[in-house]
Amino acid sequence: MTSPVDPVELTARLIRCPSVTPAEAGALDLLQTELSAAGFTCMRIDRAGISNLFARWGPKGNVRTFGFNGHTDVVPVGDPAAWSDDPFGGTLRNGALWGRGATDMKSGVAAFAAAAIDFVRETPPDGAVVLAITGDEEGDAIDGTVALLDWMAETGERMSVCLVGEPTCPEQLGDMIKIGRRGSMTAFFTATGVQGHSAYPHRAKNPVPAMARLVDRLANHELDAGTEWFDPSTLAVTTFDTGNPANNVIPGTCRATVNIRFNDAHDSDGLSQWLRTTANEVTDDTGIAFEMHVKVSGESFLTPPGVLSDLVAGVVQAETGIRPDLSTTGGTSDARFVKDHCPVVEFGLVGKTMHKVDEHVPVDQIEDLKRIYRRILEAYFA
Repeated sequence: MTSPVDPVELTARLIRCPSVTPAEAGALDLLQTELSAAGFTCMRIDRAGISNLFARWGPKGNVRTFGFNGHTDVVPVGDPAAWSDDPFGGTLRNGALWGRGATDMKSGVAAFAAAAIDFVRETPPDGAVVLAITGDEEGDAIDGTVALLDWMAETGERMSVCLVGEPTCPEQLGDMIKIGRRGSMTAFFTATGVQGHSAYPHRAKNPVPAMARLVDRLANHELDAGTEWFDPSTLAVTTFDTGNPANNVIPGTCRATVNIRFNDAHDSDGLSQWLRTTANEVTDDTGIAFEMHVKVSGESFLTPPGVLSDLVAGVVQAETGIRPDLSTTGGTSDARFVKDHCPVVEFGLVGKTMHKVDEHVPVDQIEDLKRIYRRILEAYFA
């Protein structure tokens, strides 16, 4: 009989692949080898230099299909000398596994891969299990999960439901499931005036006060008071700059950037129109023209509480003794793409050390997470 897959050992092997976005560095090759040996049909869906892996066990077509989604790419380590251990060493120390990606999210990928392999080997389900794993979640996310979903649509591959294995728990394993995410967008403004000598301001046209007026209006505008499942939307001014090193020169241009995290009371089109209207009002008041460029990272979405969230929450409570909160807090994840394909929720580890120096995770959490994922599969196909 084949031995169960050790998720801690698999996580360590993944950490030793230095897969800083967009490098694959052997991480997906490793998973493909493990999954193929367990009877999964594996396809590499690489696009524009980004590596992605699709793996399916079971028949293709109109069958119940449980999907997992995750990523093997990681953020840069920063200064390696600041780490207590080799950031790509996968070191076991003091009951924890250390290295870049230990929390976000090679442990989650290893846990759901190990759970899926053991599940199909020991209790083959009446249906299919799909793993959709990308190498572009920490980057622009244009050719990662999106490429996988595009390929699935073209080839008739489907997931009935999906669980994204991102870290979701703020304090202890089991305390939070994500059932949605806020949208995220960034607006880049350039105000153009006329450069001149600061002793003769009447001969110049200073864009700085106009930009200050614009960002003040934006920052002090209440977007909403929150909705049933979302906190109030927020706008943060993240840059304000003229690039002017001289104290006796009125600059010709001024730039500012704002980032908006918005709930389901808004969409990016409506917010873009509000930004443009506000900028036009300031132009009317000051005579300073604004250019605006908007980048949308994702729209807000919600998977309403129901069968999928109840199933996952029930398993989590049974395994941890904690009834998880259903939440839409935090940043963006690839669930924002999956939601257009099928119902999706997120559940994973405690995320306290993700993206930090000395990122690490207790080994018992990885083992617990595998057990939870395995039981979710059992409950779904029961």
